[in-house]
Amino acid sequence: MSNRRFPFSGSGNGERLNFYPNMKAIIAEKMSVGLDIARVVGATDKKDGYCTGNGYMVTWAMGHLLSLAMPGAYGYTKTCAEDLPMLPDPFRLIPRQVRTDKGMVTDLAAAKQLKVIDSVLAQCESIIVATDCAREGELIFRRIYSYLGYTKPFKRLWISSLTDEAIREGMANLRDGKDYDSLYAAADCRAKSDWLVGMNSSRALAIVSGSANNSIGRVQTPTLSMICARFKENRSFVSTPYWQLHLTLKQRDAHRMFFHTEEFKEKGTAEAAYKQITSGSLVTITKVERKKTLQQSPLLYDLTALQKDCNIHYDLTADRTLSIAQSLYEKKLISYPRTGSRHIPEDVMRHIPSLLEKIAVLPEFREYGQSFDLSDLNTRSVDGTKVTDHHALIVTGIVPEGLSEAESTVYTLIAGRMLESFSPPCEKELLVMECTCEGMGFRSRSSAIVKPGWRGVFARKEDRDKDEPDRDSGTAEFTEGEAVPVMGHGVAQKKTLPKPLYTEATLLGAMETCGKNIMDELAKEAIKDLGIGTPATRAAIITTLIKRDYISRSGKSIVPTEKGMYIYEAVKGMSVADVELTGSWEKALLQIEGHTLDAEAFMQSIRDYTCKVTDEILRLDFPAMQEKVFTCPKCKTGKIILRSKVAKCDRDGCGLLVFRRILNKELTDSHLEQLFSSGSTRLIKGFKGKKGVPFDAAITFDTEYNPVFSFPKAGNGKKR
Repeated sequence: MSNRRFPFSGSGNGERLNFYPNMKAIIAEKMSVGLDIARVVGATDKKDGYCTGNGYMVTWAMGHLLSLAMPGAYGYTKTCAEDLPMLPDPFRLIPRQVRTDKGMVTDLAAAKQLKVIDSVLAQCESIIVATDCAREGELIFRRIYSYLGYTKPFKRLWISSLTDEAIREGMANLRDGKDYDSLYAAADCRAKSDWLVGMNSSRALAIVSGSANNSIGRVQTPTLSMICARFKENRSFVSTPYWQLHLTLKQRDAHRMFFHTEEFKEKGTAEAAYKQITSGSLVTITKVERKKTLQQSPLLYDLTALQKDCNIHYDLTADRTLSIAQSLYEKKLISYPRTGSRHIPEDVMRHIPSLLEKIAVLPEFREYGQSFDLSDLNTRSVDGTKVTDHHALIVTGIVPEGLSEAESTVYTLIAGRMLESFSPPCEKELLVMECTCEGMGFRSRSSAIVKPGWRGVFARKEDRDKDEPDRDSGTAEFTEGEAVPVMGHGVAQKKTLPKPLYTEATLLGAMETCGKNIMDELAKEAIKDLGIGTPATRAAIITTLIKRDYISRSGKSIVPTEKGMYIYEAVKGMSVADVELTGSWEKALLQIEGHTLDAEAFMQSIRDYTCKVTDEILRLDFPAMQEKVFTCPKCKTGKIILRSKVAKCDRDGCGLLVFRRILNKELTDSHLEQLFSSGSTRLIKGFKGKKGVPFDAAITFDTEYNPVFSFPKAGNGKKR
């Protein structure tokens, strides 16, 4: 039996629980997954919060049911320098909290399901862990197991897809739960280090800035730092002009453009070179070189690579892509999406030919599939040594039905990438021609695809290699030693360009490599263990920065807000904004997973760092933020004060009050500024009603100055 210390009893309704010596409990991460597993193992009798039958009781969490307690639970009820740094020992777990207009309260649904899980575990002899096979999934179970005080043995169901076949195979090959102690240790360290750095840094910042509406995090602040630094570099860039001389040669109906081998820094020098060439000038072809090159097929997708391509090709955000991929996984159509590997092991490779055969007959790939050779597959993505917890993203072979447009898009991208990865390289011929004219050297480069190989799958221009010039230099071909008259020439003024602002795709790439600009795919693979965050968390980091009004989307670009730049300017150069330091922590967490670093040693380094960064912030001469002052629209005399949870009028008796959180949305400073300056926010997307139905609306005031929804007008001028 267990050594329980959790105060729940029975099923919550006072019934006496039985203990079944041979009964096995299975705990999944979500109800949908739990129901699938229950069906496969024969637990077909559905109850409230669990299923039972065939010797099993199957229950489920609802994501994270438990979280680390807030500072108040440890006695840190005031935000004061004397209490910093806060170093709880031990940390406490509490049932999941939800934010309401009255503050944080216990999530009743979470508390109820904890009771159900407790009753299920109490009745069973052993436990099978079926939460997601990754850090967070392990953390979800271990927290429940610890909080409820159980010591019963448990096994691990470790699978990479939710197909019936995968579940049956996994159930027949359960792994010892202790094999994943290091995975839990890494997850636990990650959560506690985020608490220590985030809570202490944010409170220290609140003290020196005089505002509680700012926060700093172990991962979010270095990410913000990258965005702000790039923005400043882009905006302060001074473009330098240069001039490019070119000439055009003709051969029958074809032409070719040659460019001067050097760029001119001065306009006068360029014009002088231009004048040297006349209508009677002859060109001597000095070099004609042809070279066959191979453009290797891309590796299979991990989550980050998928998110980048979805953003580039379909303008999907990282968060949206992850949500869609999770949905496809739960529909048993793809393997586990939160993977950081772009390779598959040899045993998975055995299934690939049959999967590719199914992909090749899909309408999107039927034409390419007619020439696809299943007997000679490219094995570049096959390397078991580069697979960590989960292999690369692949489809399961189940025929997709009833998918939304977005789901179909992402599924097609994953399936297409499989075809690409196992296809032969793209064969190209690179042509380089050089010539002289009036003592000056000119060059023309072009390439032609001989065999498209993998590039025939989608046939996208974006797949162009760096040796394929963007400009159309023409198709005429000449022989070495040939003399050709000049058909035309000219000088074009160009200018140097700044590094572009981050898009979500390029930001994900930068997070993967700690901001290092690495183009080579293999080099990226080698350094990505040093990245900021993990494939599973990077989307959430970007979303958090947007929710906190630190960054915003401007078209496809990601730019800092005034508030984000304010925080960046305050902490840049400090260790809390150090991108590579954060990257080294992510590597350390991987080492904990791999049993090469002691968890306590890592936590001691985090505690030492927390003390250091807290002291750094408290010593900060914080720049004064230019606050916007709004006259109260209700009383016309008071001033509006923006606080972390509310915005209110400072005049006694006025009573104008706006809570930041409305339904599931958090109003940003920008939203509140719009509301109080113009009487309405812009359209805010993604509110959710009581039944969970999403809708878009602006926030405005009614006649009594209570905030109300305002809905967009339909085309006929009437509100929808």
